[in-house]
Amino acid sequence: MAKSGRNSTHDAERKRIRKIVRGLAKRYPDVECALFHQTPFQLLAATILSAQCTDDRVNSVTPILFAKYGTPETLAKARQPSVEKIVHSLGFFRAKANNLRKMAQALVADHGGEVPDDLDALVALPGVGRKTANVVLGTAFGIPSGVVVDTHVKRISNLLGLTTSKNPEIIERELNAIIPKKEWINLSHRMIHHGRGICIARRPNCPECPLLAVCHRVGLPALEG
Repeated sequence: MAKSGRNSTHDAERKRIRKIVRGLAKRYPDVECALFHQTPFQLLAATILSAQCTDDRVNSVTPILFAKYGTPETLAKARQPSVEKIVHSLGFFRAKANNLRKMAQALVADHGGEVPDDLDALVALPGVGRKTANVVLGTAFGIPSGVVVDTHVKRISNLLGLTTSKNPEIIERELNAIIPKKEWINLSHRMIHHGRGICIARRPNCPECPLLAVCHRVGLPALEG
């Protein structure tokens, strides 16, 4: 009897997860990466710059950056002060400028100036972690290497009761285990759009949320009425 109960609970949770995935897909059918880019290299650079910074702020800077350093070859030869001046408004500008230059130099030296479509090769580049690698592989190459866990995905996954962790790498592993692989790329984009439009951090609009019926609303007060 206990085993049957566990199976029923497991089946119910799988159905709930399917409803979450379908609900997000219905609300945000056509989604794409919010970072402006024209090439895998530009996406890689923009994603490095997006650390602890909004996409809108990054998008205000990258047109200037790419107009001057739009390829690995040009950025690899850039002087540190020049890159710092361009990315100064994004915070942590010295580290970000250094990472950009070192990343470009590594692409030129080790990959013929091409962005690799391999997770291990990407995370070996300066300034590139799993999140950045997953963004590039999913968006630029259509390779679902893992769910991208940014601040929106982290927060919403906890609210939905899909995870109890605050660690992005643990959250990624747990989401990868329960979300169909074919949904990994779009799920991240959809959660990000959802976090900006409805499930806003300081004032989630739960009554208007398409996921309300399947959301555990972990940590939120009960809805009135």
